[in-house]
Amino acid sequence: MIRLLKTIFLVIFLTSNALAGSDGDLQLSNKSKSTKDCFEPLNRATFAFNQGLDKAILKPVAKGYRSLPAPIKKGTSNVLNNLSTLITIPNNALQGDFKLAGINTGRLVVNTTLGILGIFDPASEMGFPKYVKEDYGQTLGTWGIGPGCYLVLPVLGPSTIRDTAGMFVNVMGGDPYYNVSVNGNNEYLDGELFAFTTMLSGVEFRANNIESIDNLEANSVDFYASVRSLYTQDRANKIKNIQRGNIEVIYKEDSDWEEIDTK
Repeated sequence: MIRLLKTIFLVIFLTSNALAGSDGDLQLSNKSKSTKDCFEPLNRATFAFNQGLDKAILKPVAKGYRSLPAPIKKGTSNVLNNLSTLITIPNNALQGDFKLAGINTGRLVVNTTLGILGIFDPASEMGFPKYVKEDYGQTLGTWGIGPGCYLVLPVLGPSTIRDTAGMFVNVMGGDPYYNVSVNGNNEYLDGELFAFTTMLSGVEFRANNIESIDNLEANSVDFYASVRSLYTQDRANKIKNIQRGNIEVIYKEDSDWEEIDTK
């Protein structure tokens, strides 16, 4: 399976390099890069497929998740955030922010121990700075690598060549949780648990954005184009460490989007 993933990654990366001089813009540069939709027909087909899955499965599950007691949802969110720290810390370091890497390491230790594997968030109560997630796609962006072509991945949704490459870093050694769960040999963690927590992250995100996504779809002339603009602008903001809040805040503040009715 890992060999297959690596092969797919190499094909995507080589394709992006072939397009870099024209549509992909995947190259080192200090200039700002626009994200080209090189594979729009395929992306739109995948987007439609993902919408079908969302309406049939993900959205109903997300609504069910919303009905859970608040302490369960809060604890689940805390655990998922704690796990994501394992990816954020190395990316803090790779981006040269060693102070923040140290702070987040302290947060991870406190919440994993005193917070009982992250169910609770004593680190925030102790005055640790607000936690902001980082990933390998963002790190590549801070290094000056352009986004490359826009991609819509089956099930996973919006991405770019650069962000997809960042995802593959996780399965090739960049995610300690993945390594211990999938590649490790212990009785407590396994691939099924990793898959479950990954799916749970998607459910939580969908549950937190049901109204925002519904609003975006209802007010878009072209929902696909709106999601594409939302994703690419959000990723650009995160690379610049501009935290814009939830997706509703982002698209309502971007008045240059012709697709969105900002009334």
